[in-house]
Amino acid sequence: MGTDGPDVVFSARELELRLLGPMKLMRRGVAIPLPPSRKVRGLLAYLALAPGSVPRERLCDLLWGVPSDPRGELRWSLSKIRLLMDTDARRRVIATGDRISLDLNDCEVDALQLIEARRRGVRNLDLSELRTIAERSSGDLLEGADIGNCPAFEHWLTSLRSEFRLYSLEVAAEIGKKTPIGGDDGMPAARQWLDLAPLDAGANIRFLAELCHRRMIDAGHRHLDAAARLFADEGEDFAPIREAWERLRRPPRQSPVTIISDSVGEPVEPARMVGSRRASIAVMPFRELAPDPGGRSDLGGAIAHDVISKLARLRSLFVIARGSVFAIAGEGLELQEIGRRLGVDYIATGFLEQHDHGIGVTVEVAEAATAHIVWTERFEARSAERFALLDEVGNSIVSSIAAEIENEERNRAILKHPDSLDAWEAYHRGLWHMFRFTAEENARAAEFFRLSTHLDPTFSRAHAGLSFTHWQKAFQRWGDRDAETREAFKAAGQSLLVDDQNPAAHWSMGRALWLTGDHDQAVRELEHSVHLSPNFALGHYALAFVHSQSGDPAAAIAASDHSRLLSPYDPLLFGMLGTRAIALIRLGAFEEAASWAVKAAARPNAHVHILAIAAHCLALAGRLSEARNYAARIRHQNPNYRTDNFLDTFHFTPDVIARYREAAGLIGLAT
Repeated sequence: MGTDGPDVVFSARELELRLLGPMKLMRRGVAIPLPPSRKVRGLLAYLALAPGSVPRERLCDLLWGVPSDPRGELRWSLSKIRLLMDTDARRRVIATGDRISLDLNDCEVDALQLIEARRRGVRNLDLSELRTIAERSSGDLLEGADIGNCPAFEHWLTSLRSEFRLYSLEVAAEIGKKTPIGGDDGMPAARQWLDLAPLDAGANIRFLAELCHRRMIDAGHRHLDAAARLFADEGEDFAPIREAWERLRRPPRQSPVTIISDSVGEPVEPARMVGSRRASIAVMPFRELAPDPGGRSDLGGAIAHDVISKLARLRSLFVIARGSVFAIAGEGLELQEIGRRLGVDYIATGFLEQHDHGIGVTVEVAEAATAHIVWTERFEARSAERFALLDEVGNSIVSSIAAEIENEERNRAILKHPDSLDAWEAYHRGLWHMFRFTAEENARAAEFFRLSTHLDPTFSRAHAGLSFTHWQKAFQRWGDRDAETREAFKAAGQSLLVDDQNPAAHWSMGRALWLTGDHDQAVRELEHSVHLSPNFALGHYALAFVHSQSGDPAAAIAASDHSRLLSPYDPLLFGMLGTRAIALIRLGAFEEAASWAVKAAARPNAHVHILAIAAHCLALAGRLSEARNYAARIRHQNPNYRTDNFLDTFHFTPDVIARYREAAGLIGLAT
């Protein structure tokens, strides 16, 4: 696909790779049999979608976490991909030093075409182009390519699937808006949009307009009733859709089309919810498969009580109190009935087994309305002390439940039209953009956090999110540092004002204080955030970040390790790893620091400062060839970046600054 022309072109190429739906590879229109190994197919997809070359170590961590010879497995898999992609005249698998990439010039990749279409703006495409894109992107990303024993790959795949579902929804919505009502394609276009976004007011109104035009009034009433129940279950405002239906059925002083499409008339502006809801959860007592033969054991109830208390302290979810949950626990109710009785979005259940060395606990979280399981995991705890057992397994369960529900809520929010979001959903839409870690996505995140605070000024976490976007602009120099520091401090203060018991509020204030150079007060705020909720992973990471530069390096390492234990797949994992490397430099452990810095730089969305940490750590460890490769990557990403930029960004002590300047002179980043 060209990059300069005005149109999105789907042309027949020598090689075509389909990643949306089941993976397919075709040469000149003829399908090429793919290897049965899911890891080979996963590796091919990862390299195809990577924005550049990828370190071998990153690929090994992604797909071969524990075998005896991960590099050998990688070489074998790359040999299989070469057989698929290379010809005598052209080598498409490129190995340069320790990095791997794919040459995809003249190769048609449907997923990359969808990304390019979105980059140009789907509103700028005509209807035929949009339909071609929709036809090519009708399936989920890499259907059937899940790899159960590779959590890093599954995390990458799940995240990308959410993005591509959003892209497909945007295309379907634009097709729905541009397709004439009443034409042969009108009903399929309306149905496709509605199927992808059943809670989108615009999609519902577009579908009702189609029914009204075809005089299918009874069908319209049936859809209206069903949609009203769905919106009520989700706490959404249905009034704009009902009002639009009444207008659609009036004699034609106004055309139904002007109610539907913002491309031909004024759109219906959905009424906003006042106040914010939070996702709610009921944690049921855990069932013991083999109770203590010496008497009744209440360990399952104790674990559930511990999880309820710790989840409530996070203040990110609405948690049903222990009394209400335990009161109905013995009634043998189905999940959906529990959901109706308690009025919750999610239900956590589990069972435990006691053995000689501790306990094993299996936990499930399901959607209350559908009983669909959104997450399940097994936890092992080994301790001779009952309270230590509770703490060990409870912390793991709490952190996992909170992270999985946050991810589920973000995925739900991105599938809704921005005009239909409530404060909670706008906040999660902001998180989705924020975790992309680019200037453009950070700006989009700020818009959604501002929307959330406008819809509910008492929503503390939305103010904290807004503070984080200003912090990012100051830290990354995407704006005036002093001005953005003031805004970060202001938003953090508002977060504290509306809820000073929220750990995220103290987290945002601690980070803002670090920007001002007030190290001691920053540490106090961050320590208070983890005191309020010991399971707040970002609080532990922020403590590691501050201590790693000018505080206690041993405390930084401990906090970094604990943050990763609480949130092993956190979007800020690159920072957790990078802060550990910085702390190790201060302890003189250069080789160990280099190892952790390389891991940080290999993480998705690792920004230029993380690459700088890797370059300087490698240089101090004497690994100059690798360090110069990172320096080259830095100059490619930001030609003007020098060590002064790195040092001005962080708050290092003078002795550490001298070390970094020495390293910079060895790898060409000094001037």
